Amino acid sequence: MRREPLIDRLGRTHTYLRISVTDRCNYRCVYCMPPEGLSWRPRADLLTFEEIGRLVRVFAQMGIRKVRLTGGEPTVRADIQALIAEIASCDGIVDLAMTTNGHTLARLAPRLAKAGLTRVNVSVDTLKPEQFKRLTRGGNLARVLDGLEAAREAGLTPIKLNAVLLRNENEDELFDLVDYFAQWPDAMELRFIEYMPFGSRWHQSIPSAELRKRLATRFTVERSQRRTGQDGPSQGWKLLENDLKIGFISPLTEHFCATCNRLRLMCDGHLRTCLAHDDTPSLRNLVREGASDDALEQAIRDMVYAKPDGHEALLDGGTNFEGVMTAIGG
Repeated sequence: MRREPLIDRLGRTHTYLRISVTDRCNYRCVYCMPPEGLSWRPRADLLTFEEIGRLVRVFAQMGIRKVRLTGGEPTVRADIQALIAEIASCDGIVDLAMTTNGHTLARLAPRLAKAGLTRVNVSVDTLKPEQFKRLTRGGNLARVLDGLEAAREAGLTPIKLNAVLLRNENEDELFDLVDYFAQWPDAMELRFIEYMPFGSRWHQSIPSAELRKRLATRFTVERSQRRTGQDGPSQGWKLLENDLKIGFISPLTEHFCATCNRLRLMCDGHLRTCLAHDDTPSLRNLVREGASDDALEQAIRDMVYAKPDGHEALLDGGTNFEGVMTAIGG
């Protein structure tokens, strides 16, 4: 049964739910995890697949249409295909995607597609094997590229490639990334994401406007016509010379808080209504205490209604985001 939509006190309607299924990851990306590492949450603290499925059904009744599975790395969760199948069967969910580092995609892509996954986002910050290994603290670029090919063949498209360019680290690969992924303009979209400071600032971000200016020295960069909020926070552009779609996610220099339609269900059941703020109670506790669907709905509505206006992080200064990226899911 359809309910009233999820609207906060500023009138923002929420249709997009990101679900972190684990805080664990088989990579240790420098912009995602602190140098000292993390202590993983005990398995008993994580939402079970059954609990996630139930919560998705409640969210779907309130107008959630798009779900993205994140982590940590979602494919390290055993039998992730079972969760995909559960969510894909939920009435009202029309788009089910996953953000992954791609390490196991060569093996898993056909199974994920068969279970009901529609698309994948894959992180690729460099095309240099040694640089990739350094930025991910041990990742294997060849495996990821093989995974992208498997995802393309399995129909998990359009594949969105997430690249975080860091000042004085990998910013020189802007054109290398463009030229490489322009081989598949119908199947892939390259997105540049400004580095987001969680806790301490370990790296220096590059403004999206600067990257667009650099691209314009070689390409005709044309703005795409998209409805506001249709594709999440990404600003869509296209390079006319090769037809490659380019996206820019600019949380520090081009705030998109006013049109935010996203919620984040963390792996321990906390509903993070704003990426920058870590102050919401746990839906997991309500589920395990025997709350009815109506009680869950009311708790969700109360949290969403109180969603912050936005964040105060800036390119230089402001207030850093709370928490750790790998535990939130981005």
